[in-house]
Amino acid sequence: MANLPIINARFPGYKGLQTISVDAVGKISAIAPMSTASVSGKAIDAGGDWLSLGGVDLQINGALGLAFTDVETHHRPILEKICRFLWQQGIDGFCPTLVTTSVENIRRSLDVFAEFMATFDEPQAAKVLGVHLEGPFLNPKKRGAHPEEFLLPLTVENVDRVLGDRADVVKIITLAPELDETGKTVDRLQSLGITISLGHSLATEEEANSAFDRGATMVTHAFNAMPSLHHRQPGLLAAAIVRPEVRCGLIADGVHVQPTMVKILLQASQFDKGIFLVSDALAPLGLPDGTYPWDSREIEVKQGTARLLDGTLSGTTLPLFSGVQNLVNWGICDLETAIALATVAPREAVGIEGAIGADSSQLIRWHQEGTVLEWKRFKQSNSE
Repeated sequence: MANLPIINARFPGYKGLQTISVDAVGKISAIAPMSTASVSGKAIDAGGDWLSLGGVDLQINGALGLAFTDVETHHRPILEKICRFLWQQGIDGFCPTLVTTSVENIRRSLDVFAEFMATFDEPQAAKVLGVHLEGPFLNPKKRGAHPEEFLLPLTVENVDRVLGDRADVVKIITLAPELDETGKTVDRLQSLGITISLGHSLATEEEANSAFDRGATMVTHAFNAMPSLHHRQPGLLAAAIVRPEVRCGLIADGVHVQPTMVKILLQASQFDKGIFLVSDALAPLGLPDGTYPWDSREIEVKQGTARLLDGTLSGTTLPLFSGVQNLVNWGICDLETAIALATVAPREAVGIEGAIGADSSQLIRWHQEGTVLEWKRFKQSNSE
């Protein structure tokens, strides 16, 4: 069944109904319009539903009660469980995100993920793409829920101290570029092949552009932990929006960014040309609302929104695809665009290849009836 061609499918980025060809080992070999594709013999009929690859979450802080910042060697069984859980949530790959903590904790976590990435490989489990370091090089005035005592000056020496010999494990690092006027740290990270994302920052338009000119290509959770758009002081976010090579992460839960502002951001970015969705989910992802430990503090989760007990917004416990549903329900974009923001755009942001050559078992089938949007792994929907 997995190797049969798929007909009457819609696919983000392809106009009209498509035929998806699958080779003998289950890889997607071609996507072509139904009007030009030639199919003989049996095929799987998608019935006009949308298909896509699974989601890629570039900012997720934990799940099933485990914060990735707290990871130790004995947590391997729950890490495996999290990867299987995220696969069931439609996620193909993710960047476990380490929030600001001590250098010792960061290096311990990097060691654990290095070993895990080298040894864990299951077909029905989300893949760890590399670690996202969200800190410790953040502006104290825009630190949000990050503990101030562990923030560090942005210097080449501190970057090397944090990374140690595990730079190859780090996929993304969030930093405040104004903390280093020389730009040498951006150059250093660029030389290591780490994707540089600007965030938790008070950078001016000029400071942001200097970092982008040196190779920074992302912005972390647009609007949050940075100045708002201002007509006389464009700042970091405006600088990013007008640069086609820069992509901004967006938390589409309706709390971190109000829906009207989401619409403004997406329209200004030509929708899928500069934005990708992230969950920013915390350790209670997959658990019910309640109060949970968060480093030495506690967070309270209500209706998927997590805050410190003083009210500081700290993240969500909503899965990535909830953002897809929200964008459609809010009437901000069509289903194709919403799907692409969670599946195509994050892949492009970190240079992951698209559908051609991907395993067909990664496919997600999306079905919309009125305001109800359902999705499931495509193989599962055809084996019931």
